[in-house]
Amino acid sequence: MSRVIFHVDVNSAFLSWSAAYRVRVLGEQEDLRGIPSAVAGERAERHGIILAKSIPAKKCGVKTGEQIFLAQQKCPGLKLVPPDYALYVEASRCFIALLREFAPVVEQYSIDEAWADLSGTEGLYGSPVAAAELLRTRIREELGFTVNIGISSNKLLAKMAGEFEKPDKVHTLFPEEVPQKLWPLPVRELFMLGPATERRLNRIGIHTIGELAQADPGLVLHYLNKPGLALWHSANGRCSEELLPQPEANKGYGNSTTLPADVTTEAGAQRVLLSLCETVAMRLRRDGKAARCISVSLRSADFVTFSHQTMLREAVHGTEELFRCACRVFAEAWDGQTPLRQLGVQATRLEEPQPRQLDLFAVGGAQQYARKAILDGTVDALREKYGEGVIRRARFTGADTVLAGGLSRERRTGITKPLDAE
Repeated sequence: MSRVIFHVDVNSAFLSWSAAYRVRVLGEQEDLRGIPSAVAGERAERHGIILAKSIPAKKCGVKTGEQIFLAQQKCPGLKLVPPDYALYVEASRCFIALLREFAPVVEQYSIDEAWADLSGTEGLYGSPVAAAELLRTRIREELGFTVNIGISSNKLLAKMAGEFEKPDKVHTLFPEEVPQKLWPLPVRELFMLGPATERRLNRIGIHTIGELAQADPGLVLHYLNKPGLALWHSANGRCSEELLPQPEANKGYGNSTTLPADVTTEAGAQRVLLSLCETVAMRLRRDGKAARCISVSLRSADFVTFSHQTMLREAVHGTEELFRCACRVFAEAWDGQTPLRQLGVQATRLEEPQPRQLDLFAVGGAQQYARKAILDGTVDALREKYGEGVIRRARFTGADTVLAGGLSRERRTGITKPLDAE
């Protein structure tokens, strides 16, 4: 029996999750999904772009990723709501949990989409389309938002099917349907084919997925090298990837933050670096990892990005050690004058933590390291249980931010709001 693969994608996830919470939990009468609305970052924090938009906003020309003022020019009555990352994490957990209850194998692809293998479940759910309709209904009724479901015999075609007409639809794209449903589409619609590749294909007369599929593979290989041959197979609906039910192990840990005001002093930068190192080190310790390579990324006020890194003699996962390394790398990378709008810290070359070798020239070195490890573990436990604000370093006295780096305060502290009042 052939495989049956679903691709399940939440429609306009951030906006849908915000709307579902406001209607089902807060009791609001107005549904964001039915009016021109968008989830957008705060201008004051320099995240002033559209993160998700409603269908009515899309009809006005509002696009994901564009700046707020441009969206408001296109749609003067656009209602903006701030992102709630804690809610989105909880909504994603509920979404994936329901999928895993429904399907034997689930591979999460992002916060709002996943593949599910429904092969062999016909006796339980009926036909693939009937199973998809049942799943779509359950998500809408139990979680309060809608999804698109693509159905095929492999991951690629299921993903492509899910991109057809939206929202709240079920589409099939089995191999025998490829010439009719897939080939007429513009070549840019092919999964993993970017604008630069589209331009190169256009220059040799390939404008649709069908034209790519029927092109001489040698010609495609000549112009695009091996990646082009992979796209040629994709255009023909071929994909041999298996679902990966367990996420791959992290190859590194990192956090970055865009600052409300430019950093212009080393002391100011170090304060930000410490807050980033706190989050990175906590994640390293949580997963039982240590890092031998520490890098710092910097973005200037005029959006020039540069980075610098160092290799360590011993892998580290202590907050203070990570912070000292980050400060040293930063001092080597920054000219001391360029205003910085964004800083990041990354820890790679991961290893299992090893017992610290005694240093004959450091008085109490091993004992001091052991005490700091115990202290880090205690701080982690307290923050995990009571939130980041329960304990803070003296350097952050009076500051709003204790931990930083791409996550909302609620998401970092683990404070979550359920989608419904269950």
